[in-house]
Amino acid sequence: MWWRPSLGAPEERSVVLASEPDRSGSLPVAPSRHEERRPKGPMGTLTPEQRLAEQGVTLATPRRPYSLAARLLFATLDAVYGKDRTMSKLKVLELVARVPYQAWEQVSYIAITHTQGRTELARRIHDRVVEARAQQDNEQWHLLILNELVDQRGIPEDRLHFTVLPQVLAFIYYQLSWVLFIIRPAWSYRLNASFEDHAEHEYMELVKENPEWENEPFETSFAHDYGTYASLADLFRQIGYDERVHKEESVTRMAEPRFS
Repeated sequence: MWWRPSLGAPEERSVVLASEPDRSGSLPVAPSRHEERRPKGPMGTLTPEQRLAEQGVTLATPRRPYSLAARLLFATLDAVYGKDRTMSKLKVLELVARVPYQAWEQVSYIAITHTQGRTELARRIHDRVVEARAQQDNEQWHLLILNELVDQRGIPEDRLHFTVLPQVLAFIYYQLSWVLFIIRPAWSYRLNASFEDHAEHEYMELVKENPEWENEPFETSFAHDYGTYASLADLFRQIGYDERVHKEESVTRMAEPRFS
């Protein structure tokens, strides 16, 4: 079974129209500018049952055929952090996962400066900026949540492996994504689709490997931003689903002309 939910706010978040009076008859206070600019949460509204079904879809779907660059990146992660799936390793994955969207956003900003007299083209490029920003904000929530989980569990992380090396990997991946996007955007999107496919499967496999997470509550300071979930397993299924949405967006972009 397949759901394509609306890409909106967390399922538990209610929305009150500014023009709609509350029970006292007075108008509610309009959201602050900070609230209006709050980064995007999950990439869709699913129930726990739907997330469980989506995990089954991922586990039953073969991984994409990865390019040489993607295989080299995954092999490097395995060599440095081991082949076992851990929260710390996934945190590194999320730190690196943001950078293609940052690279695309930067290229788009540069492209906008060359659109004098072509308003429609400028608008299309701006739409790409908005899309890339939403994608990287979603990845940022994953990183923040994983960092919180690692801290809550007191998992030890040394500076070299979990601060220095991830930044080096992110820098290299950024440059590669940027160059590929300049030469041929489809190449950069293809690389990202491989990365997101890998992340999707890693999250869903991690949940499968830890059945005790089905009964472990997920408590977070980011509930208002990313939503609340029935368990830790439920959370990771949502993150895995987010990665699939990113993958599908990149696959769609691969078939489109530059800034179409």
